[in-house]
Amino acid sequence: QVYKGLDIITNKVSPQEQRLCRHHMISFVDPLVSNYTVVDFRDKAVPLISFYIFARDKIPIVVGGTNYYIESLLWKVLINTKEKASTAPRPASDRKEELEQLDSAELHRRLSQVDPEMAAKLHPHDKRKVARSLQVFEETGIPHSEILHQQQEEEGGGPLGGPLKYPHSCILWLHADQAALDARLEQRVDDMVAAGLLEELRDFHRRYNREKVAQNRQDYQHGIFQSIGFKEFHEYLISEGNCSPETSALLLEKGIQALKQVTKRYARRQNKWVRNRFLKRPGPNVPPVYGLEVSDLQRWEEAVLKPALEIVESFIQGREPPAEPLRMEHDESEDKRRQRLCELCHRLIIGDREWAAHTRSKSHLHHLKKRRKLEAGGTVRESGEAETSPEDGSQPL
Repeated sequence: QVYKGLDIITNKVSPQEQRLCRHHMISFVDPLVSNYTVVDFRDKAVPLISFYIFARDKIPIVVGGTNYYIESLLWKVLINTKEKASTAPRPASDRKEELEQLDSAELHRRLSQVDPEMAAKLHPHDKRKVARSLQVFEETGIPHSEILHQQQEEEGGGPLGGPLKYPHSCILWLHADQAALDARLEQRVDDMVAAGLLEELRDFHRRYNREKVAQNRQDYQHGIFQSIGFKEFHEYLISEGNCSPETSALLLEKGIQALKQVTKRYARRQNKWVRNRFLKRPGPNVPPVYGLEVSDLQRWEEAVLKPALEIVESFIQGREPPAEPLRMEHDESEDKRRQRLCELCHRLIIGDREWAAHTRSKSHLHHLKKRRKLEAGGTVRESGEAETSPEDGSQPL
C-alpha cells in the first residue's frame, strides 16, 4: 500500500474511510522503485509515531497486513548497512538485487564461507534471505548471525530480537473460522473485479510494465509488481487483443481463480506467522495478544468492537484488561533449524515442524507408496512367477 497506484488490488483504505481519521504510509512511493525495503518503511514510520502521533497525545494503530513490517516497529530487529544519501529509496538496483542474480547454490556456498551459522538456518533455495545475509556481511564486515545474537542479548531482548521499542503495546488478532475466511476472501476478489480491477491492471500494465515484458525484463519479485494479483493476470494482460475472445475469457477466469487461491494461501501464512512468532515465543519482549473472533459479522459489535475498545481503554488507563491474552503450548525441544534431506522427494527440509508436515504431505506419501510397491517383490512375469530385484539394489521399472 506504500506504492502509488493499484488501489483496488492492494485493498487500500477508501477516501471515505480515510476522512474518519488520519492515515499514514499510503501511496507515497513511486511504483518504479524496486528496492523499497522494510528498513525504508521503519525509517519513515518510527518518526511519524514518535514525533507526530505521540507528540499530539494520540495513539498509533498499526494495521496489517505484512507481519514482518509490524515486527520492524515493535522490536529492534532490522540491520542498517550502508547509510543512504537521502531518505528516499534509490531507483538504482542495490547490492542485494545484484546478489540475487547469482545461482542459488553459489549464493549459499558464499554465505557458508562467511557465516556458516546463518547458512545452516536458511534454505539454499531462499535466494532473497541468503542474499540479504551476504549483503549484511559485505556492508558491515560482521556475520549476520552475530548481529542478531547481539540484538537478542540486549537488556529486554528475546527470541524475536532486541527490546520492545514501545513497552506498552498490545496486539489485537482478528481471526475467523477457516471456511468463513475462505468464503470472505473469495467474495472480496469478486468485489474487486466488480469495482474495476481489470481496468486498473490494464492501465498499470500499459504505463509501467508493457515495455519491460517486450524486453523480457519484467520482475515480479520486487517492488509493487510482487503484489498479490498482478502476476496472476500476466498471461491475460499480455495476450489481450492478440488472441480470440474465447481464449481471453479463459485466461481471465484462470487469473481470477489464481488470485483467489493465492489470497487464501497468504491468509493462512499470516495466521501461521501470528501463532509461531507471537504466541509460541515466550519472553518478556512479546506484547500480549488478544484474540477477536470475526467469523460471524452479524456479531461484530458485541464480539469484536466492544471487547477491543475495553482492552485498549484498559491499557490507556493502566488497568488489567478484562480479557485474557492468548497463549499457546510450545515444545521447548523443537529445533526450528534442524536440516533433513528427504531422499524420496529429493528435498531439503528445515525445522522439526516442517519435517513432520512434509512426512504427512500427499507428495511424500505418494513417493513412499511407490517405493513400498517396488520393495514388495519386483515385477511379475506373464507366467505369474515373481522376479525379484537384482542384488545390486537397483529397482525394476
